[in-house]
Amino acid sequence: MDIARALKPGDGHSVMISGFGATLKLDSRDSGTVGIVEHSFAVGTITVPHRHSREDEHSFVLDGEIGFRSDDTEVVLGPGGFVSKPRGRLHAMWNAGGRPGRILEVIAPGGFEHYFRELAELLGSVTPAGTALHDTSEFVELAARYGLSYGNPEWLDDVVARYGLTPPRR
Repeated sequence: MDIARALKPGDGHSVMISGFGATLKLDSRDSGTVGIVEHSFAVGTITVPHRHSREDEHSFVLDGEIGFRSDDTEVVLGPGGFVSKPRGRLHAMWNAGGRPGRILEVIAPGGFEHYFRELAELLGSVTPAGTALHDTSEFVELAARYGLSYGNPEWLDDVVARYGLTPPRR
């Protein structure tokens, strides 16, 4: 059997976004169907609640305890746990434990895996003083290009308080 692609632990293109890492493991341009990204979560990290309009995400917990919230459903999973996040549903993920966590995420159809690189590049550029990233035209354009929207659900403050998280940057 031939191996078309093999990566050692830690291999892949990596970026860090406010305690949330993204390492591209499989590019949909290579697979033709899906993107696979490994995400690391520093202690106290939560993603900004968001909604995908084009893709579904399927996440396997590799290390630590990772919390997932989508609408009224909340779960905390340890290594070996699995969760599916269908398109169209507002969701967030966070480190629910006291040590770094990691998930492996399969994104279908592929293409969204490139968002993380572009977001990291945008975060590295200068944002005018007093302007939140989400208020910049560059960010609005990036989110629109990927069919992504953000929200501020009523459950966010409760999740942040219960798990001692740093509120997500907006």
